[in-house]
Amino acid sequence: MKNKEIQEARIKGYFIEATRNILKGEGLKALSVRSVADQAGYSYATMYNYFKDINELVFVCVSDFQEEIKNYVDDKISTDSGGLQQVNEATRAWLAYFLEYPGIFELFYVVRGGDFGNKKSILEVIDTSMERACENAWNGVIKSGIMDANVAEFKKARLKYVLIGLLVMFMNRRTPESYTDFILESNRQIDQILGQ
Repeated sequence: MKNKEIQEARIKGYFIEATRNILKGEGLKALSVRSVADQAGYSYATMYNYFKDINELVFVCVSDFQEEIKNYVDDKISTDSGGLQQVNEATRAWLAYFLEYPGIFELFYVVRGGDFGNKKSILEVIDTSMERACENAWNGVIKSGIMDANVAEFKKARLKYVLIGLLVMFMNRRTPESYTDFILESNRQIDQILGQ
């Protein structure tokens, strides 16, 4: 790799890291070309030498966050568990990630699609977040014959919509009122949907 390519990769990295930090800490509302450039330590005009627009940066960050979510879930799953227990653990880990990083939850599930410039690539990553994060666990359940693929698809969809709804209500309305009540309710929903 030539010096110029190394320098370009480093500068792009500064802009990506600045965008990630703003999204993780303050959310999409705080994101602008100027805020990213200021945090990256470059002029906003420099950003356009490396990225078409702010939405391109958001897409890179959303993809990075999805990879981070997948790794987080994989780290939380017990290698000894299998079947529905592993799906249960993966689902709870996915939920725990967003409780730990509410700014990313807001980016993924509260911000309107139009705020991303209706970029289908960004919306596709977001829409399949839970499925991708829990994919290995679900594949194990289907391959082992514990659950039919069609039933699994239905349960995945139910889990996604119920848990996203619970998170929206908890983060925005504080319903349930306490973290403990939220965890109890989410665990109850997960167990009921998975039939455990």
